[in-house]
Amino acid sequence: MTQRNGRIIRQGNRNKEVQVYQYVTEGTFDAYLYQTLENKQKFISQIMTSKSPVRSCDDVDEQALSYAEIKALCAGNPLIKEKMDLDIEVARLKVLKADHQSQQYRMEDKLLKYFPAEIERQTGLIHSCEADIQTVTAHPQIEEGFCGMEILGRQYEEKLDAGEMILAACKETKNSEPVALGNYRGFQMELSYNAFGSQFEITLRGAGSHRVELGTDARGNIIRLDNALSNIPEKLERAKAQLENLNTQQEATRHEIGKPFPQEKELTEKSLRLAELDAALNMEDSTEPYDERMADRPSVLADLKSKSEHITPSRSYDRREEVL
Repeated sequence: MTQRNGRIIRQGNRNKEVQVYQYVTEGTFDAYLYQTLENKQKFISQIMTSKSPVRSCDDVDEQALSYAEIKALCAGNPLIKEKMDLDIEVARLKVLKADHQSQQYRMEDKLLKYFPAEIERQTGLIHSCEADIQTVTAHPQIEEGFCGMEILGRQYEEKLDAGEMILAACKETKNSEPVALGNYRGFQMELSYNAFGSQFEITLRGAGSHRVELGTDARGNIIRLDNALSNIPEKLERAKAQLENLNTQQEATRHEIGKPFPQEKELTEKSLRLAELDAALNMEDSTEPYDERMADRPSVLADLKSKSEHITPSRSYDRREEVL
């Protein structure tokens, strides 16, 4: 059909007026072709407009018709249209059922592995944050001053000196493996190089771990460390919210487990109707009825054998040429 239109409307046509028309011949294979175009146009229209698009569709072109189906279609059998519609609908329902079963398996896997592991991780994070908050409270920062920092076994009482020593330690670090740097406000400091981000990091280790990205300013790095410690209560609140969310999802998943496929009845009814149509249209391979009159007729092979008995076999001569 695209070829028919292309010969009329493509470039190079010198006619001032053309008529583009479509036609279909009743009782021919055109019915299946137009049904294919109709289904494809439905999906195209959903994508090109703002209507709710279907996220998946079956490719109708890959549905092969047997010779019996083509014969029934060309004969104009009205049941073939219903059968083709049921083929598409049953295939769609089977895909939905397979997706429903996959979701059931994924939910079972989450109940057995994901939720217990995540709940345990968030619970441990909550406990570590609570312990680190107590450590921060026991080692407060001095207002308008500096509480001191231990770097590589030496104590520094000035913020600028401590910041410069951190930058000096960064220059001495040659690989990405974390190295012990010192202590600050009750937390162990580890210095490491993040090759992916191309920057140095300090990890404050107490009951939990708190990572801080370093910059090039000596005083600014100390401020970043203090900000990371002051943000531990916010991390605690996020962990509690995440734990509550996990418990809610776990409970909802338990209620969804074991639910049957909601369109199971429709799939069963349409499958039974499709089987009835297959039987009515004689889609299965069938053998021709046996005719007793054919038994009296001699076979072609037997006739050839009987004639070959009266033919004299030809002699074969061995002709050879000798070169002297």
